[in-house]
Amino acid sequence: MSAPSEANVSLDRTLSAYNYHLPEDRIAQNPVVPRDRSRLLVVEVAPRYRHHIFRELPDLLQPGDLLILNNTRVIPARLYGRKGGGAKVEVLLLEEQSSNCWLALVKPGRRLKPGVTIEFSDSLTAIVLAVEPDTGGRLLQFNLPDGKSLLQVLPQLGVVPLPPYITHSHAEPEQYQTVYAKHLGSAAAPTAGLHFTPELLDRLQEKGIQQAFITLHVGVGTFRPVEAENITQHKMHSEWLEVLPETIEKIQQTKATGGRVIAVGTTVVRALEGVAQTGTVQLCGKTDLFIYPGYQWRVIDGMITNFHLPKSSLMMLVSALIGRERLLELYQVAIAENYRFYSFGDAMLILPEATLGEIG
Repeated sequence: MSAPSEANVSLDRTLSAYNYHLPEDRIAQNPVVPRDRSRLLVVEVAPRYRHHIFRELPDLLQPGDLLILNNTRVIPARLYGRKGGGAKVEVLLLEEQSSNCWLALVKPGRRLKPGVTIEFSDSLTAIVLAVEPDTGGRLLQFNLPDGKSLLQVLPQLGVVPLPPYITHSHAEPEQYQTVYAKHLGSAAAPTAGLHFTPELLDRLQEKGIQQAFITLHVGVGTFRPVEAENITQHKMHSEWLEVLPETIEKIQQTKATGGRVIAVGTTVVRALEGVAQTGTVQLCGKTDLFIYPGYQWRVIDGMITNFHLPKSSLMMLVSALIGRERLLELYQVAIAENYRFYSFGDAMLILPEATLGEIG
């Protein structure tokens, strides 16, 4: 494949080059039922692509391939309370910093200065400790009965947060969880995994397509807007992840036998590539890896992903795999063909032959 021109390289670093117009009626408000009946745009060697249904995935991959999935579970991260004077407050929990101390986005932020107390119930209050400069969020210290953690009481007080562009959904909270969700900690779902059903996972296994898991708790790093016109100046907020040795071993075995590593979602991509950058066989910690065109791939061969918001870091990550111009062309195909976009929308399978160059 020929090297990109200097002009294209320059545009690849420019925020406005990741913009596109999406008709409002293309934003999926509800999930498809059953999950695996969503549509799937299969991306092959340029300019080829095919239209499929997600349940056909076993026929689109090869025996010996390895799917890596993110088994994080969304917490009831949205809380409603009142400050001392009675004014309503909305809190979106992002990440636990220390025991019952959470980074959170708050509304209205201007009224929630350090020292303010927020009341959520007779038994749950929080005090604002500080403003977090990178996100504009607040550090909240929650006061709970002895021995209790916030995660234990959230099911009674919190609600599973849907993204702000989902404005009139009838979805049940469990429909915003993957069927393999296990480890509590996410503020949002790893949405590429929402298309899988237990039956589909079984069929993939029967076809010889193996599965392995990572955990990355989706937080502000994933959905924080990119605001710098020169995207290289954007700083990703770190997110907690864990990749166990058995997953690394499966990846190594897959590559040794000629199989392909297919990441299910951008969070899996960041987790695997983040581990590769450390040079270790496992990682339990945080990553602030920002992937955009020009990135040198180390682990993944292909990926499954949803259709993402304009100018988002997620679009930039996918562009690093297949090229920004091609991604925008495929988005126009999806719009013309009435694909559904964003969290509850349809998906794209990027096959290894569609990617830019060799994986290192």
